[in-house]
Amino acid sequence: MPALVNYRGDDDFNSIRSSCSGDSGLVFSIGSHAEVYCPPRKRSRIAGPCTLGATLLADDKTPSIDTLPDECLFEIFTHLSNGRERSTSACVSKRWLSVLSSVRCSEFHRIKTPQESDIEMESCDGYLTRCVEGKKATDIRLAAIAVGTSSRGGLGKLSIRGSNSSRGVTNHGLSVIARGCPSLRALSLWNVPSVGDEGLFEIARECHSLEKLDLCQCPLITNKGLSAIAENCPNLTSITIESCINIGNEGIQSVAKFCPKLNSIAIKDCPFIGDKGIASLLSSTSDVLNKVKLQNLNITDYSVAVIGHYGKSVTNLILSGLQNVSQKGFWVMGQAKGLKMLSSLTITSCKGITDLSIESLGKGCPNLKHVCLRKCYFVSDKGLVAFAKGVTSLESLQLEECNRITQIGILNALSSCVSKLKSVSLVKCLGIKDLAMEIPSLSPCESLRSLSIKNCPGFGSTSLAMVGKLCPNLHHLDLSGLCGITDGGLLPLLESCQTGLARVNLSHCSNLTDEVVFALARRHGGTLELLHLENCQRITDESLTALADSCPLLNDLDLARCTITDAGVDALSRGVHTNLQILSLSGCSMVSNESMHALEKMGRTLLGLNIQHCNSISSGKIEILTENLWRCDILS
Repeated sequence: MPALVNYRGDDDFNSIRSSCSGDSGLVFSIGSHAEVYCPPRKRSRIAGPCTLGATLLADDKTPSIDTLPDECLFEIFTHLSNGRERSTSACVSKRWLSVLSSVRCSEFHRIKTPQESDIEMESCDGYLTRCVEGKKATDIRLAAIAVGTSSRGGLGKLSIRGSNSSRGVTNHGLSVIARGCPSLRALSLWNVPSVGDEGLFEIARECHSLEKLDLCQCPLITNKGLSAIAENCPNLTSITIESCINIGNEGIQSVAKFCPKLNSIAIKDCPFIGDKGIASLLSSTSDVLNKVKLQNLNITDYSVAVIGHYGKSVTNLILSGLQNVSQKGFWVMGQAKGLKMLSSLTITSCKGITDLSIESLGKGCPNLKHVCLRKCYFVSDKGLVAFAKGVTSLESLQLEECNRITQIGILNALSSCVSKLKSVSLVKCLGIKDLAMEIPSLSPCESLRSLSIKNCPGFGSTSLAMVGKLCPNLHHLDLSGLCGITDGGLLPLLESCQTGLARVNLSHCSNLTDEVVFALARRHGGTLELLHLENCQRITDESLTALADSCPLLNDLDLARCTITDAGVDALSRGVHTNLQILSLSGCSMVSNESMHALEKMGRTLLGLNIQHCNSISSGKIEILTENLWRCDILS
């Protein structure tokens, strides 16, 4: 200590003091020859980052919410009671969107503020509909839908069609929808191969208001997933299952047991659904089930007999591709007389439909109004006439590719349904051949309003003239694809129609001439609204003059590939009509730039104009026409 007090070596001391200057030490003078150094009591705060590792220290000091674990973010997000705040937060990052989408609607703290509207605080009733397809069908998109719709009325209907090949919809995406959209009432999954039972488990756990389920090409969904939906969604009213190879009788039996409100069922291409499932379903829901659609299933006569016995509430029945159902099964279905309420029946490609079975169905379904038979190759004239006599309330009859039915059967069936039959349609019935003689003593079908005979090449002028005598009150006439008919066969039918035709389709009737159009304009000009003459190459400008002068209600005219020129278009534009909305001149190569003025004049009312393949119209004129007719949809 004495040495230190008496020390006068300034250089050495200064060096010591300077080395301590960084910690702000104080030097006091205690005499004329002595100075004492006192170390600081407290280290001073560093004003800036240290030069060594400055960047690292600065980053460590920056506060960030990203450092919070998901559990903390979850708790924070539960306090976002405002829908706008949730949507805004979901846009920050995929992580925030993922955490937000995991919050159930019931987990949000709903605190009403004066600024919030009463509507936003109401419960979500499921008013919104969303559909995602193809590349847009991803889990991220579903998460955004769940967050965005939760406070805007709620998601009521969701349809997922297809799936992104690289990051498509999975069970996680469906789980997000389940947690965020408890108001979901309709779910449709089409071709979603990555969604399985786990996704349906979540839907069943959260969406108890589900009413409609549509599953198509979902190979990972099994009986367990369908059973979970059935057990937890008692309000199910409609189920559609197509090409789900792992759904079988067990799943359908669960539906029958736990879905008392089911009124519509459609099953197609499910190889493991058989008699046990279908019989259980029909017998358990007989009081409410009104629509049944069964296609390409491995069911037998037993299932069809159960339908006939227990289907007392069924009003709409569609059966297709039931190759294991014989004539006996359909006969029993009719004889059971349980289908008292059935009003619409469609049967396609069922070899068990014969003359005997179709007659039994006619007698066993007294209230049947609409019947469609497609590819029923064993039904002949005898069965058709017997069926028509048995069904006294029949209003609509459609026959497609029933090749054993001839003109005799058709004419006798029309004569048998004279009171209520309103519509008859024949499509591709190759057994129809033109008659060489007339059939006497047939009563006219005065109730018939619509007659459609399409692509039946054997149907000729003689048969058409006879049909005209049987149908005096037609409003709609469709003879498209009948290449064999001529003016001589069609004119008597047009003359015999007493109430006035409104819609006439004569497309691809290549033998018809202007005489037919003259008769239409003269006899039915006051009622004619639609006329299609596509590919009637013998129709010329004279027909357009007649239509322009006599058809004020005409609003749809198809003249594609007819022999029309600029003169015909000009005549049409000068007509008395003011209602023309749809005009097709496709393939009329003689219509040129000279028709632009007439088309612009008609454009005051036109909504659709087809001038495709009109090679005489220049592209420049088409551009001008498109600009001038801005409200008209132009195909060129």
